[in-house]
Amino acid sequence: MALAADLSRRGYRVTIMEAAPRSGGLAAPARIGEYTWDRFYHVILQSDEHLRALVDGLGLTDRLHWKPTGTGFYVDGRLWSLSSTLEFLTFPALGMLDKARLGANILYASRIRAWRRLESVLASEWLKRWSGQRAWERLWLPLLRAKLGDNAEAASAAFIWAIIARMYGARRTGMKRETFGYVDGGYASILQRFDAQLEELGVETVFDARATGVRTVDGRVHVSTPTGSREFDNVVLTIPCSRIVEVCPQLTESERRRLAAVRYQGIACATLLLEQPLADYYITNIADARIPFTAVIEMTALVDRGRFGGHALVYLPKYLTQEDPFWQKTDSEVEAEFLAALEHMYPRFRRAHVRTFQVSRVREMLAVTTLDYSATLLPASRTTVDRVFIANSAQIANGTLNVNETLALAERKANELGSLLHGSRSASPAAAGAA
Repeated sequence: MALAADLSRRGYRVTIMEAAPRSGGLAAPARIGEYTWDRFYHVILQSDEHLRALVDGLGLTDRLHWKPTGTGFYVDGRLWSLSSTLEFLTFPALGMLDKARLGANILYASRIRAWRRLESVLASEWLKRWSGQRAWERLWLPLLRAKLGDNAEAASAAFIWAIIARMYGARRTGMKRETFGYVDGGYASILQRFDAQLEELGVETVFDARATGVRTVDGRVHVSTPTGSREFDNVVLTIPCSRIVEVCPQLTESERRRLAAVRYQGIACATLLLEQPLADYYITNIADARIPFTAVIEMTALVDRGRFGGHALVYLPKYLTQEDPFWQKTDSEVEAEFLAALEHMYPRFRRAHVRTFQVSRVREMLAVTTLDYSATLLPASRTTVDRVFIANSAQIANGTLNVNETLALAERKANELGSLLHGSRSASPAAAGAA
């Protein structure tokens, strides 16, 4: 959507071919019981310059709310608060030397600018070197496994650096406390305005138009969907790398191998409406292999519970490799497993408190930055197929997948594609995005 808006302002006529029935992708809203909020959990940081610029450009700044939040940590069967420097210093899972090395590691990472050299080092090696063996075993390893599963052993140090840099930036701009924001109404409000803006710019959006084939014939790009085919001067593919391989038969064999080698993490995320909150933390990180989800995200520690009729809105994400057997679990099985874990973590929690429990799944959510990712796997903007280009989240090499990074990527790609796209800006059917 951001790329379409930018190219449209540059004079191109743009069509978005959207696979879903509505816009937004991973940021799309969902019906949660009687209420509408984000399908997956999202938060705005004060350091999110591109996202804040979008919110401002859509006229929503007056609906952007900020609130300091707390952070919890679950380890050794206990829930601890890690919301202040004092709480960190008294955190019992690490000794004082461990904490000193961990703090130095985080400070050092926050100041790194030449991040590409971190791509040649495994995250495990880098974290052990700087934080120490105990901090690695007690803190980093459980967190990386929770986030990446088996891919934790393959991720480069650039992956964890990007996470540290973003969260440290949030604390720096938030006066050393986690200060998060949200737009009233969630991403439904943002997307409604964005849809309207695109329409005003003359961008055509075709929903339920999943790309099944993309090929260039006689200087025109043909995009096939389940309901037909359309032709364009240029096509920009925003779909995952594995899907590009599926829909573009004209790619070279080496190009197909490179795209197919990008490793993706998926997510299964449970969304709950509860009669009462679990704790007073926006996020509770989990370093306990017995707990089946990655973290506990209490959205109503940030958003007023009155927005949800006094209920607490909670997300329980579980990040998965493509081979993880968890994908085969039914919603009922996930519910039984997750609620049992909540009973274990929170003695006051009762299943009778649950008013809504639903599960959302996305197979290819996050491209993992493996060793030497930029040099060996990062997709190029220009493909070997004439007039077919790529702008997808696998091209985020120096950040983590979030809306702000996605908008920054769109800006970079618009600048790059402006000199690559074929056709007249004023008279051509211009560029098309196939999502």
